[in-house]
Amino acid sequence: MKDLLVFCNAPDQAFAEKLATQLVEERLAACVNVLAPCQSFYRWEGHTESACEIPLIIKTTRAVYPRLEQRITLLHPYQVPEIVACEITQGLPRYLTWVEQSVFSSD
Repeated sequence: MKDLLVFCNAPDQAFAEKLATQLVEERLAACVNVLAPCQSFYRWEGHTESACEIPLIIKTTRAVYPRLEQRITLLHPYQVPEIVACEITQGLPRYLTWVEQSVFSSD
């Protein structure tokens, strides 16, 4: 399959919505789900940290992923933003076709 789910956390609701809108408008994502806030616990610079974050689920394609990753990295306020992609191995064919038609690939 050529479709991906990309997970990313945002520091607040305003940034999450701005990033989601921008990724869809730039045709780097077919759809972005902005989820409810969650509490994240992680190690950073040798210490255990905690922060309230807004999870994002981004639907895109493998062909567009490098540009999506570059754009998130450029826009995101975190020094090392969470950007994790998982292949979609099954799904409603009409939905997956819509994802592919909704993003712009130079391939």
